[in-house]
Amino acid sequence: MKQVAQNYKSGELAVLDVPPPGCAPGGVLVRSLYSLISTGTELMKVGEAKLSLVGKAKARPDQVRKVLDTVAQQGVMSTYKKVMNKLDSYTPLGYSLCGVVVEVGAGAEEFSVGQLVAAAGNEYALHAEYNWVPLNLCVPVPDGVPAEQAAFSTVGAIAMQGVRQAEVQLGDTAVVIGLGLVGQLVVRLLVAAGVRVWGIDTVADRCRMAEKAGALACSSPDDIDALERSLLQASNGLGADHILLAAGGHSNGPVETAARLARDRARVVDIGKTKLDLPWNAYYDKELDVRFSRSYGPGRYDDRYELQGIDYPAGYVRWTERRNLACFVDLIAREQIDVGSLIANTFPIADATDVYQKLSTGTYPGVGFLFEYPKEEEGAALRAADVGVESAAGAVGADERPGAAAGPEATPDLRDSAGLTNSRRREPAGRPAPAGVVRVGFVGAGNYASSMLLPQLQKDERAVLGRVATNKSLSAANAQRRFGFEAVSTNADEVLADESLDAVFVVTRHSSHAELACRALETGKAVFVEKPLALTDDELDRIVATVDATGNDRLMVGFNRRFAPLLTDLKHRFGTPGGNSSVRYLVNAGKLDSTSWYLDAGKEGSRFAGEGGHFIDTLTWWLNSLPTEVYAVPGPDTGDVLVTLRFANGSVGTIAYVGGGNARFPKETIDITGGGRNARFDNFQAASVWTGRKPATRKSRSTDKGQRTELERFVAAVKSGGPMPIPFEQLVATTRATIAVDRSLASGKPEVV
Repeated sequence: MKQVAQNYKSGELAVLDVPPPGCAPGGVLVRSLYSLISTGTELMKVGEAKLSLVGKAKARPDQVRKVLDTVAQQGVMSTYKKVMNKLDSYTPLGYSLCGVVVEVGAGAEEFSVGQLVAAAGNEYALHAEYNWVPLNLCVPVPDGVPAEQAAFSTVGAIAMQGVRQAEVQLGDTAVVIGLGLVGQLVVRLLVAAGVRVWGIDTVADRCRMAEKAGALACSSPDDIDALERSLLQASNGLGADHILLAAGGHSNGPVETAARLARDRARVVDIGKTKLDLPWNAYYDKELDVRFSRSYGPGRYDDRYELQGIDYPAGYVRWTERRNLACFVDLIAREQIDVGSLIANTFPIADATDVYQKLSTGTYPGVGFLFEYPKEEEGAALRAADVGVESAAGAVGADERPGAAAGPEATPDLRDSAGLTNSRRREPAGRPAPAGVVRVGFVGAGNYASSMLLPQLQKDERAVLGRVATNKSLSAANAQRRFGFEAVSTNADEVLADESLDAVFVVTRHSSHAELACRALETGKAVFVEKPLALTDDELDRIVATVDATGNDRLMVGFNRRFAPLLTDLKHRFGTPGGNSSVRYLVNAGKLDSTSWYLDAGKEGSRFAGEGGHFIDTLTWWLNSLPTEVYAVPGPDTGDVLVTLRFANGSVGTIAYVGGGNARFPKETIDITGGGRNARFDNFQAASVWTGRKPATRKSRSTDKGQRTELERFVAAVKSGGPMPIPFEQLVATTRATIAVDRSLASGKPEVV
C-alpha cells in the first residue's frame, strides 16, 4: 500500500510502498477514502524536519535536555547512535480520515465490515491506504454525511475541545485569534452555539471566510481598532468573554492582543502551539483565566483509553475524545456546521510530495486540503496481492492467544548441588546453518532493535537479514531501508513459517515474548528473545515444556551485560569468587517517561520484571551460581525495589533498583567483596580491583554494554550448531528469580526460586 512519510533527519518527504497493517484486537482495519492535511501541525513538522541539527535542537529544547542526561549516563557514542536512529527513520504524517471498515478485530464488534467511519490519531489515522484504528478513536459516520467532510472530524474535535474549555454560553462574546483550519472550525462551532464571534488573522482571505461563516467582524492583528470598537459596542463596553488562541508561531502578539480585548476575568484558551510569554500586569489586572485545550479531548494520551478501549463513564467525563468525534460528525449530519466550504482542493495520495511542497510555499490558497485514495476495486486488489487475509493472532504485537500452562511435572529440576549444571531429559537440537551463513528473521524492529542489535548484525558477514515483521508498516519499511532485509511484513506468522531462516529474534512488547518464543522454538529454529523471557511462572513453565517436548533448547535471551568487555576483564582480574562473596548492584533507573510500557504493568509487567533480569543474570554469571531465594521490599518511589538474593554456593547479592536519583549520576554501579579482594565497576566506563595495596583501574572510552559480543557469539553458535552463549538452565533460573521479586513484594516474605 502507499503511505506518506518523512525522514526527520534529512527532511525528505516520500510516498512509500509498505505492507498494510494487520487487524489487531480492540480495533478495526480501515480502507481510507479521504484524509485531511493539517496545514498547521503537519506543515510545522515538515518545516522542523528541514532544519539543521542545531535548528532541530532549538525547536525541541525539551529533547535536548533528555539527550544531555543520556550522555551523562551512557556516553557520547551510545547516545549518538540512539539519537541518529530516531532521526534517520521515516515517520508518519496525518491524523484525521474517513474510510470504510474492511476487517473487525475481537472486541470491536460494534463495527461491521463495509461501515463508513471517521478515525483519529497521529499513529492510527495516517495518510495511508489502510490503517488499523483502536475502538475509541473511531466513530460511525451518519447517513448522508459526505466522506470528504467526515475526514475533518479529528480537527473538528480539536476545535470542539477548545470551545468546551471556554465554557461558552448563549449570548457570550468571543474572539478567535488565528483563522487557519482549526480557527475556522472554532468560529463555526461558536456561531452554532449562539456566541457572537470576532476573528483575527494575518491573511485577509481567511478573515472573509470567517465572516461568511458568521463572524461579526474580522481583521488583521495590525489593524484591530475597528474590531475592538465593534466588540466593545456589542458587549456594552465589557470586552470579550472568551479569547481562543488558534494561532501558531513564535510571536507573542496573540497573547498580548488577548489581554487587550478580554473583559475582566475572561477566559483565554490556548488551542494552537503559540508563544505564551504572558504580560504579567495585563493578565493580573484583569485576573484572566488561562486554560489549555489538550488535543481531541479527555482520553488523549491515555493508552488505557485509546488502546485498551476503557471508556470514561459519562457521569464523570461527559465529553471524551470519541464523544467529541461523534458529536462533530453529528453536527455535519444535521447541517448545523458547514465543513464543505472549507475544502479548497483534493489530491491523489500519489501526489503527496508535491502537495506538501506547494502548501509550504503558499502556492495553494485556502485551509482545507484532502488526500484521496484508490477506489474500492483497486483497494481490494491491493489487499489480495500484498497481504491476503491476516488474522489478529498473526499481527505483530497483538494479544496472542495464551497456551495451556505446563504443569509442575513438565518443568525439570534445573539445579544440582553446585547450582549451575544439570542434565536435560532430551538432547539439544543443535544443528549448523546449512548454507554456511545464518539467515535471520526479526519479529519487531523498534528503537532498541534498530540501534543496538541490527547495526551489529548488519556488519557480521556470517549473518543474512532475511525477513522482518513489525506491528507498524513504516517500522518494516525503515528496517528494510536501513538494514537490507530481503522481505517485510506486518504478520509475525510469515517470519515464524519461513523455513529458509535459521534464527528468529523476538524484539516485541514484553507480554508477547513467551508466546512468540514457544512458537519459534516449535519450528526448530534458534531463538533470540530480548529480555524478559517471560512475565509469569506459567509462561516460563510453558517455555520449559516446549523445550522439553521438542528437544530444541537453542534459546538465547538478551542478557548482554555478562559480555561487556570491561566487565569481563574485571572478572578475569578479580579471579574466581569464593563461596562467601557479596555483590552490591546499584541501578539509578531514573524517572519513567509518560509513554513508557511499564505504566501498563498489568499487561507488560512491572518495571523490574522488564529490566531486572539484566542485573540478576550479571550476579549469576559473576558468582558462578544460580539464585535460590529472593527477598524484595519496595523503595521510597513507585517502581523502586530493593532485592536480596541468596545463591546456591552461599554468596549473597543485593540490587537497589531506584528511580529517584539524579539524571546525571551513573546508571549502574557494582561493588564486589570476597576472598580478601574488592572490585568496583562504574557504569561501563571504569573498573577497579583491589588485590594488593593499591587498586588497579582500567577505563573505556566507549560505553560498551556487550551487545556486539553477545550477538557475535549467538551467530557463531547458530552457524556451528554449538552450545548457546548462555546455558538454558541459567536463562530459566534468572527468569524465575526475576518473577519471584514481584511475588516477594506481594507476600512481604522471602520466596524460593
